[in-house]
Amino acid sequence: MAESLELPTLRVQRSVRAQVAQALRAALVAGQMRPGEIYSAPTLAAQLGVSATPVREAMLDLVKEGLVETVRNKGFRATELSEKELDHLTEIRQLLEVPTTVKVIGVATEEDLARLRPMAQRIVDAARKMDLIAYIEHDRDFHLELLSLTGNTELVSLVGELRARARLFGLTRLAQTGELHTSALEHMRMLDLIAAVDRHGLERLMDAHIGHVRGKWAGREERPPGA
Repeated sequence: MAESLELPTLRVQRSVRAQVAQALRAALVAGQMRPGEIYSAPTLAAQLGVSATPVREAMLDLVKEGLVETVRNKGFRATELSEKELDHLTEIRQLLEVPTTVKVIGVATEEDLARLRPMAQRIVDAARKMDLIAYIEHDRDFHLELLSLTGNTELVSLVGELRARARLFGLTRLAQTGELHTSALEHMRMLDLIAAVDRHGLERLMDAHIGHVRGKWAGREERPPGA
């Protein structure tokens, strides 16, 4: 069976099933749940501090999303994506997220930016603590909230799905070297560029930021923006 994951003890807010599903999506994206390894609901439940029932229900939700598959009489296994598939997901994200984030300029109010700054700080704090699950969760919340300022709920939903399908196997190494902290600070920079109405600067930063997914976050050499 697969080794123990560093999953958080869940807080009672939304339904336990929804909390479990979000935590497991983050573990998948962070690369902690590896393709080929089998995870049982009772084992995951013990790590999350909940009963096995909401874990099984959450896993079945992830099966419908194509993120995991059932293994008869054993549990669940993370689905495997090829390098090409991950490259394509990143390309789609850049096509969607970069121009939409730039559109936030002129729409975001001072109150919006003030609300987003604590969210960006939580990403920085998670990177400093090397808490990869929290990093992924806070990163997702920040970007989807930022995109939501444009009012395009369909796009926000689609980007959320694309993010859930990513695999960032290089995060552990980056956290250990401190490079993840550098990436985390880019979220603060995004807000500064929005406040400064710097569309070109924000476009370049967002393109590079998403490029990390298939660059250093995946253990690859990154190309400069536009290369």
